[in-house]
Amino acid sequence: MSAGTLSTRLAAIGLGAIAGVHLAWAQGSSWPLSDRPALADAVVGRAGGEVPPPSACVAVAGALTIASALIGGHPSVDPRLRRAGARATVAILGVRGSLGLLGRTDILSPGSVSPHFRRLDRRIYSPLCLALAALALPAGLPSSER
Repeated sequence: MSAGTLSTRLAAIGLGAIAGVHLAWAQGSSWPLSDRPALADAVVGRAGGEVPPPSACVAVAGALTIASALIGGHPSVDPRLRRAGARATVAILGVRGSLGLLGRTDILSPGSVSPHFRRLDRRIYSPLCLALAALALPAGLPSSER
């Protein structure tokens, strides 16, 4: 297995796992936190606020599942579509990660301003987005360049 194949496989698995967490949240879970208000503060950035509705969690899970499939090499019948989708995924993860490191996730997600969220965003969420973008990068290249 080439390094590019391994990295894209890891990125696809990571995106799929995060999609699964969003589906759990859509079902009412507060995992890995003790309750929904703690989840709203730590993950959404709204201290004393509420988590997004289930439909929003399912939409994010769907987008992450599509991103996982693209990074994982699907659809295999249209490599140009797959590469374009992979490039878009890498760009979105890169922008999300960069804005988070700058403390400006609120540009993409208005209201994501709680100090607890910003701390977690800089330490965990944003570096994770940037790592996934880097791991996914080979999926956007033509096969001959991987």
